Amino acid sequence: MLAKRLPGILPDLTESESLEVASIATFAGVSQSLTCMRPFRTPHHSASLAAMIGGGLKPRPGEVSLAHRGVLLMDELPEFERRVREALREPLENYEIALARANIKVVYPADFQLIATMNPCPCGWHGHPKRACHCRAEQILTYQSRVSGPLVDRIDLQVHVTQEKEKWLDLPAGEGSAVVRKRVCLAWARQKNRQGGLNARLDDAALEAHCAMTSGAKTLLEQLMDRYDLTARSIQRVRRVSRTIADLDEQQSIDIQHLAEAFQYRFKAS
Repeated sequence: MLAKRLPGILPDLTESESLEVASIATFAGVSQSLTCMRPFRTPHHSASLAAMIGGGLKPRPGEVSLAHRGVLLMDELPEFERRVREALREPLENYEIALARANIKVVYPADFQLIATMNPCPCGWHGHPKRACHCRAEQILTYQSRVSGPLVDRIDLQVHVTQEKEKWLDLPAGEGSAVVRKRVCLAWARQKNRQGGLNARLDDAALEAHCAMTSGAKTLLEQLMDRYDLTARSIQRVRRVSRTIADLDEQQSIDIQHLAEAFQYRFKAS
């Protein structure tokens, strides 16, 4: 339910981005008119490798390319075929997918936001405060280990959703998407004015130039690196998320609270 709200808080496609999205849809044989709305693709977990990354004698774009400039929702990630899950590593790192055949090689853009969901166990009740889980320990381990470490390492925000104790039906309504969208648009504009693109796409050199940290944040990052033995990819991704949190907070530099929040998103699921 939360994932389906994401397109409503994202800025509209620019004219050039809209043309990109429409062109990919045309190559894939999908009927789509020019629109400012970002793509939102929700393939079923039975989708084949070719359907997800593209394929055929004359390779056509798959779901990862049809989600270009938008959102790819993969509900129940462990239920997707292993080859499909592992094929996500290339576009998540390079923002494109290369398809090679005997006489042709095609590279399609695949710059999307991945949202992946999974249950804590096969029955779905592991760790629930009231419902009993009927899975054996080895079943839980096998299920959770279907998602490989290298793939998890490429997912920036990892959130464990727990059962709320409050009667949420009686709670006042939260912020509407339109309110959140204004903050997101301001943060995107701030990033583009500062560095010409989004924080998520900063390379290592640009990170050093645009992700200034306070002395307290630097000390905290060094402590986290020593304590948790973070990979280089994890460190850089935490820095990018920290920069985005600081932008949402309208701060020039990454401070302790921004870094701590970014690290918490990654560490909770590990």
